[in-house]
Amino acid sequence: MASLVAYDDSDSEAETEAAGSVNATSQMTDTRDVVKPRGQDFAPGGLDVTEGGALATKPGSCEDPAGHRLPLARLWRSDPGSCPSRRLQWPRTEPEVTFPTNEPPRPSLWASHTPAGHVPLAAAHVKQVKPSWGTAGSPELSFCAQTKCDTSGTNGSSLQRRRREDCVIPYTPKRLRQLQAVGAETGKSNEAEARGPCARRAPAPLCVASRVSEFIQPYLDSPYKETKIPRSVLFHLRGHRGPVNGVQWCPVPSQSHMLLSASMDKTFRVWNAVDSGGCLQTYCPHSEAVRAARWSPCGQRILSGGFDFALHLTDLETGTQLFSGQSDFRITTLKFHPKDHSLFVCGGFSSEIKAWDIRTGKVVRSYKAAIQQTLDILFLQEGSEFLSSTDASSRDSADRTIIAWDFRSSAKISNQIFHERYTCPSLTLHPREPVFLAQTNGNYLALFSAVWPYRMSRRRRYEGHKVEGYSVGCECSPDGDLLVTGSADGRALLYSFRTASRARILPGHAQACVGTTFHPVLPSVLATCSWEGDVKIWH
Repeated sequence: MASLVAYDDSDSEAETEAAGSVNATSQMTDTRDVVKPRGQDFAPGGLDVTEGGALATKPGSCEDPAGHRLPLARLWRSDPGSCPSRRLQWPRTEPEVTFPTNEPPRPSLWASHTPAGHVPLAAAHVKQVKPSWGTAGSPELSFCAQTKCDTSGTNGSSLQRRRREDCVIPYTPKRLRQLQAVGAETGKSNEAEARGPCARRAPAPLCVASRVSEFIQPYLDSPYKETKIPRSVLFHLRGHRGPVNGVQWCPVPSQSHMLLSASMDKTFRVWNAVDSGGCLQTYCPHSEAVRAARWSPCGQRILSGGFDFALHLTDLETGTQLFSGQSDFRITTLKFHPKDHSLFVCGGFSSEIKAWDIRTGKVVRSYKAAIQQTLDILFLQEGSEFLSSTDASSRDSADRTIIAWDFRSSAKISNQIFHERYTCPSLTLHPREPVFLAQTNGNYLALFSAVWPYRMSRRRRYEGHKVEGYSVGCECSPDGDLLVTGSADGRALLYSFRTASRARILPGHAQACVGTTFHPVLPSVLATCSWEGDVKIWH
């Protein structure tokens, strides 16, 4: 056993005799068990090489009190470059364990059922243990040396010593091993859930302050003025662990300092994006990605839908679900009715669009079309009509990309609106003129009339950004003079609505900018979000 400590290719018997000796009781006394306290390790400078190639020791360098020369395994720790041939190492059968210097070692599943003085079989036979060279201070002891040093004071019985020397692993019944494995997996899953965005806990109550922000107060008593082009970043909001699908300011002017963001990390958040730039609350009612989230017109609730087929109306202050519905498809878009706020329309990975009543929690209307997915919904004419954008990709899809519906009768008004073979991931309505705009995968914004027969303008087209399959949003400023859109290359572009010329380019994000929205009160504040998971507030 002593011959397994360390040897080179020259003479194995000489080093075997120097490494340890056998006493009369056939027990091995190994000098590897002699461990000096930390801080008194052997320094590389304490070794001299004679002409014959033997190692000469200096006082207090690498010789123990008994006068025996220490094995080479001890000396390799001081100088990793002096390690002899590495062909003596065979593959480990157990995972390598390294102990940090500032915290105690954590219990491992491999040693959970073994006695405290037990040394693994692979660790007892392997001659060289890889040291942690990156730690500061003196070199750490090997795994075997640390185990023996820690257990020598507490477990001193001869039986445990014999087991340690012979590396005998006590038998553990299969039932106990299974219970230990199940307990370890349960602990890992609980720890993983605790590290999640909100760990499935009910959010703390969010107090919607009655105090109006000092930046918003001067603009409440006066009509909206001309929109100014933002130039610099005011806040950079980080916290989402996945792409942010969209952002929306609170529709109540006195509470418009709050910004809503929905993300693919199964959460939606409310931020104070005007005063501090901090996150006010994180909500986790969904088990899958939150694809769409909208403020209620009263500003006290949030309606959300996700890839878990679920719809939730969450109270902002208490975090409880006032309404919960289960759809038969994944939700990608939803909108409140502009007049009756107890109704909303949702669409997703289905050929149907459904209208829900929050008061009864049931579907009241269904709108069927020969399509695959609904990308966006836009209400017209104060809620009597609405438009749906689809991803129809068949040969005759040009007459079904945008469909106009009658809200009450569920009948199609027109499907001959957009005749070019591009899908439209988002729609937006102009605040002052009876027109709407459609974001197309042809890398341009198309302008349409909001009155039947919904003709497309051939003279005005907003180009220069990239869509490339992303759900890139667009929006008009409150006064209608500017138009903002995201881009697949991370930029946000502002256009003049009248001339279709580019007013400014904001190089905001490293990945695709998919959401943009103007502040409803402040004339020079803009919010953008990206596929990277961050939100920026521009001023």
